[in-house]
Amino acid sequence: QVHLVESGGGSVQPGGSLRLSCAVSGFTFDYYAITWFRRAPGKERAAVACLTSKEGTTYYADFVQGRFSISRDDAKNTIYLQMDNLNPEDTANYYCAATIVRVHSLTYIDPDMYAYWGQGTQVTVSS
Repeated sequence: QVHLVESGGGSVQPGGSLRLSCAVSGFTFDYYAITWFRRAPGKERAAVACLTSKEGTTYYADFVQGRFSISRDDAKNTIYLQMDNLNPEDTANYYCAATIVRVHSLTYIDPDMYAYWGQGTQVTVSS
């Protein structure tokens, strides 16, 4: 059974940093990509960053370009989201999701492309 477990959320002041982790287990076949999404109160779920499994291609939402970085540790089966220079607009519940379907720069943002989701971790940015 596939499991995605997020951790690393918390409260931080504006300008601060957090690193989220997504521990992946249970895949008996290759997944194509892992994407971090977020959902802020009163807003729709939005894709933040994507990392493809084999090519290592990354995609980022415009609103996190230059501030967030997605990476992986294959030995630990873990995907990371390093978040720097956080601002209050980054406050949200952050989820990681896996897809076995090929995605690219225009489709990675579509939640319907992802069959596997974690439970989320809350990030709060406030002074």
